[in-house]
Amino acid sequence: MAIKKLYAGAKLRDMRQRLTLTQKAFAEKLGVSLPYLNQMENNNRPLSSSVILALAQEFGFDVTELSSTDSERLISDLKEALADPVFGDIPPASDLRLSASNAPGFVHAFLELHRAYRQTQERLASLDEALGRDDARLAPSPWEEVRDFFHYCDNYIDAVDRAAERFAQGREGPNWVKTKVETTLRAQGYRVLYRDDKVLRHFDADTKTLYLSNRASAQTIAFQLTLQFALLSQEKLLDATLDFAKFQSTQARSIAKIGLANYFAGAALMPYREFLTAAREQRHDLERLANHFGTSIEQVAHRLSTLQRPNEKGIPFFFVRVDQAGTITKRHSATRLQFARFGGACPLWNVHRAFETPGQFLRQLAETPDGVRYISLATDITKPGGSYDAPVRRFAIALGCEVKHAKDLVYADTLDLNNPDAFEPIGISCRLCERRTCHQRSVPPLERQLTVDVNRRDLLPYSVN
Repeated sequence: MAIKKLYAGAKLRDMRQRLTLTQKAFAEKLGVSLPYLNQMENNNRPLSSSVILALAQEFGFDVTELSSTDSERLISDLKEALADPVFGDIPPASDLRLSASNAPGFVHAFLELHRAYRQTQERLASLDEALGRDDARLAPSPWEEVRDFFHYCDNYIDAVDRAAERFAQGREGPNWVKTKVETTLRAQGYRVLYRDDKVLRHFDADTKTLYLSNRASAQTIAFQLTLQFALLSQEKLLDATLDFAKFQSTQARSIAKIGLANYFAGAALMPYREFLTAAREQRHDLERLANHFGTSIEQVAHRLSTLQRPNEKGIPFFFVRVDQAGTITKRHSATRLQFARFGGACPLWNVHRAFETPGQFLRQLAETPDGVRYISLATDITKPGGSYDAPVRRFAIALGCEVKHAKDLVYADTLDLNNPDAFEPIGISCRLCERRTCHQRSVPPLERQLTVDVNRRDLLPYSVN
């Protein structure tokens, strides 16, 4: 198998600038010539193994930070945006990679421009609704803005994660969170009351009272209690992170603040180092981890996708949650597999079949069009409302990683990893997938020409050129 070359010019250049070294001085410390360093910084040459070793030995640099995950994420988003018919043909993959590696700021600006364009088109399509409205305006969707913030932070917020870990020090017993948070809040003059209510959590600032629903599960109560604790006791930390993000609207900032409080709650319930150690010992068994930390399966799966702390990284997982219509409601990927920003997920993916087999874990070996192979685990998630007349929400989640990590997953046991035929072909979305004969294709790929023969019908009513 060919070894993938590592192009990380932007990160190499950023490191040199942080060290305040000239190219000449940096080249000497790395043991390379000045022209060679210049070529690596401009991605005209990949980083050699000797340079990577020198970075680790000379500067103590975590070489996993040189991973091309950030560029792959940008390339995936850029490719999807350029698949819009307004652009015509998609530029060669080499051009996309060069742009993502050498000019990530420009690519982010381009993606922001394309998002604004799409929203303009959507607004024009429903002009009759927008006309006459005082609040009609062109602005990024707050949800999309927040989603992209976490997306490009690799779903890991270091300061918040470490603060939550410090808070969880000395945790003991399954009810430690409930006991510690309630004790801390009451010491600060707050009241915590439980009542029979469909509203999970409500904080009355005037009376300094936190109301929680006793209809919710123990895991949900612990999470909501810790989330509110973060909003009350970690406000300076959350606001500093929000200031750094520079959101364009107050709505986006408020949504992100809730997201950061959610992050704190998950990181406190499952402290980084302890959770990472347990995950490795239990070979990432979701049920055992949920029992150990007193959390839900979904909370465990989501937490596994955030283990990206420098020098202490876990397995790079992707995590996604979909509703019964196939719409992605949560998504993150620390792998090369990136989810479509618009539309649903590939119908061949096992996450959609999870609704058909409630209470079971479905395993799938899958291969994407770029030849990368994954193991995907999917299961359904039911969220009851706590009473007969309350609505029941149903979702499916999927957690997966590249098959090279299979030995560390209990779910890979008994799977035939050496059989190429065991891997099902999946894609990102139909509009981006290049597979020409997929029997589940819903729409043609935007960047391909079609041939339609009125006298012939195969799996599809057209052929992809």
